[in-house]
Formats: sequence, C-alpha cells, structure tokens
Amino acid sequence: MKKNNSFSLKERSKSFKYAIEGIITFFKGEHNARIHLAATIAVIGLSIIFPVSRMEVIVLIFAVGFVWVAEIFNTAIEKMADFISKETNPAIKTIKDLSAAAVLVSAIIAVITGCLVFIPKL
Repeated sequence: MKKNNSFSLKERSKSFKYAIEGIITFFKGEHNARIHLAATIAVIGLSIIFPVSRMEVIVLIFAVGFVWVAEIFNTAIEKMADFISKETNPAIKTIKDLSAAAVLVSAIIAVITGCLVFIPKL
C-alpha cells in the first residue's frame, strides 16, 4: 500500500470535521461536560466582573483547558473500556478510576488557580 505524504486541504478539513463531531458527541452524551461548561461560564463571568491581568487570563485559560482536555480523554478512555468489555473487570475498573482521577486532579488544580486569582479581588 502506497502512503501519500502530500499535504491536502481536503484531508485537513476532514480532520477538523471529525474533531467537531467529537465535541458535539461529548456535549450530547456527557453530563460532566455541562458541569464543566457551567464552571467555564462562571470563570468567564468572574473575569468580566473583576479586573484580571493578561497573565491571569492566560493562567485561567490554561486551567480551564486542562480540565476540558482531561474530561475528554477520560470520556474516550471510558468509552473504549466499555467497548472492550461490558463485564465487570478489575483491570478495566482501575483504568477507569485512574482516568477519572486525572479529571479530579485537574479540577482541583483549576479551583485552586481560580481561588488564587479571584479571592484577592474580593
């Protein structure tokens, strides 16, 4: 099979299409996505209400993005684990618990970051 290494705008646009479909699937099927969306909107609202520096905005964007990326990876890992086996399996439980822990850690870091930015402004 011949591998085509040439750049193609058509192929790149397909990649974006698949990514957007993934985001839509994520929001339609995951309740936690809605919780993260509410938290993101709260951070944006607080950033509008309280004066934040450019550096604080950058830090908040990274903290929020960190949580989103962790949650999307967690969802992908859980879906793949469910696809592999619907039966109770201790190894799959461990995998799912670890990916959920990554989301929890990212959320804790985001909350701490938000507190460090916003509490002094209160």
